[in-house]
Amino acid sequence: MQVLQVQLEVGPDPAEVGRARRWARSRLVGSGIGDDEPLAETLILLISELVTNAVVHTGCPAVLRMLFGAGAAEAGTVRVEVADNCSRPPRRRSADDDDTNGRGLELVDGLADRWGWEREGAGKAIWCEVDRGVPEMAYARGPRGLATVRR
Repeated sequence: MQVLQVQLEVGPDPAEVGRARRWARSRLVGSGIGDDEPLAETLILLISELVTNAVVHTGCPAVLRMLFGAGAAEAGTVRVEVADNCSRPPRRRSADDDDTNGRGLELVDGLADRWGWEREGAGKAIWCEVDRGVPEMAYARGPRGLATVRR
């Protein structure tokens, strides 16, 4: 299976979030995901949240990576990773109704098919995956090796 990976270095400035969105949108189009597809909008929103979290909460530069064709070849999974040099793990927050922030990881959890984080060097990488055109049976293996659907 072939996986295409592209990456962008992001500075520790909130203005970089818009640049990351524009860059990601052009890479999605280049990979065959139309600008007007719901998948593109979902991925751009996920990228915006993850890059914003990295820039605002760590104050460190980050690297945005997009991997096309990750996971089961039939699923056409798009994986987004944002790595930074801050070793502090991501923390979910509870936002009140009138709060203007604090919902980023809740949003990621609701939109992505899978997400998580892992240590990377001295820092961490937060990742999420969105399956493109998943057939009726997803490719996670359940008991006795049978495919199961996560929805």
